[in-house]
Amino acid sequence: MAKVTVQFVCQDCGTCHTKWGGKCEGCGTWNRLVEEVIERKQKFTKPTSVKFVEIVGESPLETRKLSYIGEFDRVCGGGLVPGSVLLIGGDPGIGKSTLLLQVVSALAQQIPCAYISGEEAVAQVRLRAQRLNVQGGSQLHLASTTNITDILNALDQLNNIELVIIDSIQTMALDTIDSSPGTVSQVRACAHELISTAKKRNIIVVLVGHVTKEGVLAGPRVLEHMVDTVLYFEGERNYHYRILRSVKNRYGATDEIGVFEMTDRGLSEVPNPSALFLNDHNQNVSGSAIFAGMEGTRPILSEVQALVAPTYLASPRRTAVGWDTARLSMILAVLESRCGLIFGNKDVYLNIAGGLKITEPAADLAVAAALVSALVNVPIPPQSIFFGEIGLSGEVRPVSQAENRLKEAAKLGFLSAYCALPTQQKNTVSKEGLESIYIMRYLIELLDFLPKSTHNKQKIAEI
Repeated sequence: MAKVTVQFVCQDCGTCHTKWGGKCEGCGTWNRLVEEVIERKQKFTKPTSVKFVEIVGESPLETRKLSYIGEFDRVCGGGLVPGSVLLIGGDPGIGKSTLLLQVVSALAQQIPCAYISGEEAVAQVRLRAQRLNVQGGSQLHLASTTNITDILNALDQLNNIELVIIDSIQTMALDTIDSSPGTVSQVRACAHELISTAKKRNIIVVLVGHVTKEGVLAGPRVLEHMVDTVLYFEGERNYHYRILRSVKNRYGATDEIGVFEMTDRGLSEVPNPSALFLNDHNQNVSGSAIFAGMEGTRPILSEVQALVAPTYLASPRRTAVGWDTARLSMILAVLESRCGLIFGNKDVYLNIAGGLKITEPAADLAVAAALVSALVNVPIPPQSIFFGEIGLSGEVRPVSQAENRLKEAAKLGFLSAYCALPTQQKNTVSKEGLESIYIMRYLIELLDFLPKSTHNKQKIAEI
């Protein structure tokens, strides 16, 4: 007979405890231990069926399945790979189900697909499909259930299914696990069954995952290790665009993004995100600089806005939206120590326009340019872009894919670039359509690039 044991599992990190406690010893969170009954079955030895082959040999490449939604296919690495498992997470109401319904509708024109919802009834999914005006056809099968055993049995009956979407993994349950849906044990066990089916039958499985209030995928961390691709669907509710970001991909590049616009007819692709983020850019305002960044293999131009104001507090404020506050403090320290500028008696506010979040160190130079421009109240030269990493000694370090950044800037009508280039590229890099490229070595050179009127020189001298 099976042996029944009780253990307490942390719902954040999945650490198992033999007895209940207020604090998890694994991750340190409080009041997250839940009692779960584990049924351990007796092990029987059976002959192995594992077949070993040589690692070097011919292996036919699987043809990727294209949805012809360009932004989605780009993030997936050029399409969906048969036998792969994809996990997509995002805030509630951000549009995960809408996106996947459009994707499965497009793929159903080519291959048999199944959309299984554990959160909505069939009538509710049909209502959304009518609003989105999607055409599923006879190859798109729809069901509403939360039982993994029933899903696997149904897939056995429909043995020609090549794509399965589970919405969502937190609502699924396995009969052999005596715990409620959404717990660590259920999520891990259900994901394991689906992944095993995907590998055995060579079908594509897409899992929708919930996120916690910290913005990470709910459930055990091992879930992200088990799947082949992890995508995050992001976006501010105050803006009409959404960003699909790849953080793990065994079959493509990571840090790739796809940009969509939310409309009353669903999500539409944005082929030129730079034009979207720079739509309301004003060139005659101080404290604004254009950053030429890279998101995976795609160059994206975004606006960095800074405001420097007198403070009446003992500790000046340092606020950043869309950027790392600690890195902002570091750049302010470099500007004070290496360039002689004074920010100690000023409140500093930094914002990435459009709600975009930037993590690339190449944005250091654009942030510094916006801060200096806001401090002296002098607009940056028009039609200029900035990119480069700033070191603690005040030097400006080169970053990768400079030519792609310059090419994107020239395509959008920019005329000059301020950046650092590797030594081997200084004489070989082309202007890519720009009128001038200013190569910077030290951050203090930034003061020389402001407009050279006598009034502006006096402002910089006073600081």
